[in-house]
This record gives sequence, C-alpha cells and structure tokens, in this order.
Amino acid sequence: MSEVDDELRRERLTSFWTRWGLVVGAVILIGLAAFGGYLYWQHRQHEQAGADGEQLQAAYDALGQSDVKTAQAKLAPLANSDVDAYRALASFTQADILLQRNDLKGAAARFAAIANDASLAQPFRDLALIRQTMAEYDTLKPEAVIARLRGMAVPGNAWFGSASEMVAVAYLRQNKRAEAGRLFGQIASEKDVPDTLRQRAVQMAGVLGVDAVGQSEDTKTQ
Repeated sequence: MSEVDDELRRERLTSFWTRWGLVVGAVILIGLAAFGGYLYWQHRQHEQAGADGEQLQAAYDALGQSDVKTAQAKLAPLANSDVDAYRALASFTQADILLQRNDLKGAAARFAAIANDASLAQPFRDLALIRQTMAEYDTLKPEAVIARLRGMAVPGNAWFGSASEMVAVAYLRQNKRAEAGRLFGQIASEKDVPDTLRQRAVQMAGVLGVDAVGQSEDTKTQ
C-alpha cells in the first residue's frame, strides 16, 4: 500500500507539472523580473535624488552670488523633477525670484501651480496658497481671501498666524470688526506664531476692543 501511495503521489506531481509547469515557471520569471525592476527603480530614484540635490545647491550658490541667470537655468529642470521635495523647492525659489523682480502676477501663478499640484504633500500646497494670496492680496476681494484661507485660520494649523492675519484684515475691509478682533485675539494668544506677528495682533486687537495683552503675556510665560 505504501508503494502504491508513493506511485500515486508521483503521478499526481508529474501530472501537475505537465499541465501547469510552464505557467508556474512564467509566474516565477515575471515575479523575479518585477522585483529586479523595482530594485533598479529604487537605485535610479536614489541617483536622481542625489543629482537633483546637487543641482539645487548649485542654484542656491548662484543666487548667493547674485547670479540669477545661472540659478534660473539650474532651477528650470528641477521644477519638473520626479522627486516631490526638490520639485516644490525649485518652484518656490522660482516664485521668490519673480517676487524680487516685483512680478507679483508671475509669482502668484507659480505659487498657484504648486498649490494645485495634487502630487505634493499638503504642507507644501498650503504654504503655496498662503504665498499666492500674499502676492495677490491687493487685487483680491475680501470674501475671496476669507474663502481661500478660512480653513487654515484655525488654532493648531501650521500656517495659522499668516492665514489668520490676512483673514482678519479681510474682515476689517468688510467692516466686520468683531470677527477681526476675535482672530487678532487668537493670534495674540497663540504661542507658536512669531513674536512680530503676535505684537501686531495685540495692537490690532486693542484697537478693536479686544484685550489681548494679558493673553499674549500668559502665552510667553508658558
């Protein structure tokens, strides 16, 4: 019986490999090829990231020497990099160069492109929206500013200070003094905003009848 069982197993195994051997072999080969391709892709990604990093540093070095033309030539290909961080940094730098030339419209368009790039991490996109709004602020209606930044003008948001100040000023332009005062008071009590911004918020809150001095002092002693 043992010999019969062994023979039956051999027949089943032989039948399996006769029927499915090519398929199994093909699957194994495809799997190995895919794994090898993944390893090569990772290697290429690391190489590309290193090259992009050197290119970005070269652009910053050129800017440090006031060689804007060379910097722009270095930044142009990086703005289309497959590495998200380098693509974002290059685009931000291009926009800042436009700001230095007082090209507010061009800078705003560049910031808008970053803000609308769904492949970038949200902090990059939020910062770009803040910078875009700063560049366009004088041409935007108050309600447009509020609609654009209200989601970031909440305590705890990474860009709370900048977003809230612009929203508060937009409220003032709408003659909504209570809403503006409340926001300035929140900025004054927020420990993570820059001191200069907090000081402006304290002054504006006081003008609007909100006592934010005590809140600001309490924040500093925490």
